[in-house]
Amino acid sequence: MFDALAENLEGAWKKLRGQHKISQSNIQEALREVRRALLSADVNLQVVKNFVAEVESKAQGAEVISGVSPDQQFIKIVYDELVRVMGKTNIPLAQADTQPTIVLMAGLQGTGKTTATAKLALHLRKQQRSSLLVATDIYRPAAIEQLLTLGEQIDVPVFELGTAADPVEIARQGVAQARETGVDTVIIDTAGRLQIDQEMMAELANIKKTVQPHKILLVVDAMTGQEAANLTLTFHEQIGITGAILTKLDGDSRGGAALSVRRISGQPIKFVGVGEKVEALQPFYPERMASRILGMGDVLTLVEKAQEEIDLGDAEKLQEKMLSAKFDFSDFMKQMRLLKNMGSLGGLMKMIPGMGKLSSDQLQQGETKLKQSEAMINSMTPEERRNPDLLASSPGRRRRVAGGAGYTERDVSNLVSEFTKMRSLMQQMGQGGMGMPGMGMPGMGGMFGGGNRPQPGRHGGPGKKKKKAKKKKGFGQL
Repeated sequence: MFDALAENLEGAWKKLRGQHKISQSNIQEALREVRRALLSADVNLQVVKNFVAEVESKAQGAEVISGVSPDQQFIKIVYDELVRVMGKTNIPLAQADTQPTIVLMAGLQGTGKTTATAKLALHLRKQQRSSLLVATDIYRPAAIEQLLTLGEQIDVPVFELGTAADPVEIARQGVAQARETGVDTVIIDTAGRLQIDQEMMAELANIKKTVQPHKILLVVDAMTGQEAANLTLTFHEQIGITGAILTKLDGDSRGGAALSVRRISGQPIKFVGVGEKVEALQPFYPERMASRILGMGDVLTLVEKAQEEIDLGDAEKLQEKMLSAKFDFSDFMKQMRLLKNMGSLGGLMKMIPGMGKLSSDQLQQGETKLKQSEAMINSMTPEERRNPDLLASSPGRRRRVAGGAGYTERDVSNLVSEFTKMRSLMQQMGQGGMGMPGMGMPGMGGMFGGGNRPQPGRHGGPGKKKKKAKKKKGFGQL
């Protein structure tokens, strides 16, 4: 996400590199680059004007800090303004004083509203809050079935009365059932339209009047850019929303919606959808989003994702095995499964400071190497996974593994060599009292385009391994 915006903003910093201080003259070119980057990102024009004016005012009044270059000072000013524009801080979904908390989900058709409803229920369950989903979309084909399927997938009950019932009555009875069963939160999935119309608004108004929701969340597609902000404003004026959920943010390289919604509508972004999986919903933190936009990573979100997947007891045992050189390929496979559960390699890499500038080709190469290593390890016997030295000393074993995985013997040799080097390095760290900066993966040097490249096998992929993934495991232990 935000790849295009981050790349375009890089031009602004370049204008100030090599300068001794920020001045009225040298800042103008940088400001033009910022303006161009924001407009290209489809940020609302008025938001852009105000943003640039604020940055200019603060930059000209910034005191010269010893040891900090002008471009670094400028980045910090832009970062602070990004945070301010997006809302300064996260605003969680608060519980009502009396149960259940009633949440009304609204939005146009095609924004991912029904999926967002299930994602929100799963998010609340992680906070030990129970939910009941209410299906009132009787118009879209299979909408009720979709919610029922999602509810079954996340083990959350769904209340529905079919497509012949009145949506207002469905909502009323759903809330009544939630009260009877003692559910913490009831989430009402309403019908959407291809565009805003009075019939749609009237139905929403009637549901609102009947169930009196504590929260009204508008689900908007981040891919619509600044139009997402205008949509939020329209719904707020007619219905009175309390917040927004931006979906498909992982597919939006521009960022215009995230930068425009709060400023134009006045309503906070509560959550962002960053993938199709039902787990792919994150609370919206302006400061973390600003850090991602500026290519500075998002370690806090990475830690949270890791903590959800990692059993700390298992992690400590695994770290002990690594430091004593007892880490084997079976342990390595556990690391790889952890990576898959946490999300795409590209998404995880961009949360690590300094890794945001990896190109799509480099990230794809990393994904390819992960899959290649998994195929080779799956082709090993249990004994070979437990004792990698067997492969190091036996060309015949390596040829058999290579043949089973569809790669070359050289690919397997490189994997074993990188694994052995990594294990030796971890042991030295343990013996030297250096501590573990993060768990490494074989082939770190070659994963994103560096290092040696083995001959392609049937699948045509290089044969070294991944190291970045291990770093994620290390984060999980912080």
